[in-house]
Amino acid sequence: QVQLVESGGGLVRAGGSLSLACTASGRTDSTWAMGWFREFPGKEREFVGAISRSGRNTYYDESVKGRFTISRDNAKNTMYLQMDSLKAEDTAVYYCAAGPPELLLLRSYRAIEVWGRGTLVTVTS
Repeated sequence: QVQLVESGGGLVRAGGSLSLACTASGRTDSTWAMGWFREFPGKEREFVGAISRSGRNTYYDESVKGRFTISRDNAKNTMYLQMDSLKAEDTAVYYCAAGPPELLLLRSYRAIEVWGRGTLVTVTS
C-alpha cells in the first residue's frame, strides 16, 4: 500500500509562483513514476506532468510547458511541482499520482490507482 500526501497549495497572484510537494510512504515501488494531475470544477481530472523514477525524464502537458517544473528527491520519497508565471486558469485542485510509467504516460486519470488527497491552488487575477 502506498500513501501520497500533497502539501504547498494556497493563494497566489497571477504571475506569481508556488511550489507543491508530494511525499510517498508505504510500499513504494522502485520502478514507479510519479505525476501531477489537476481538476477544475465540474471537469475531469487532467494530466499536468510526470517524472520518471530516476528523475531524468519529465513530461508536461502543453498548457504548462515552460512554466511548471517537476523534480523529485528519491532519498526523501518526495516529488515537487514548481509553478511559475501562474495564470488564473491554473486555479484547480492538484493531485499527486504514482504508478508504473507506462500508465502515467497514458496521461489519463482513469489509468491511475494511487492518488493523494489533493491540494487547492487558487490564482487571483
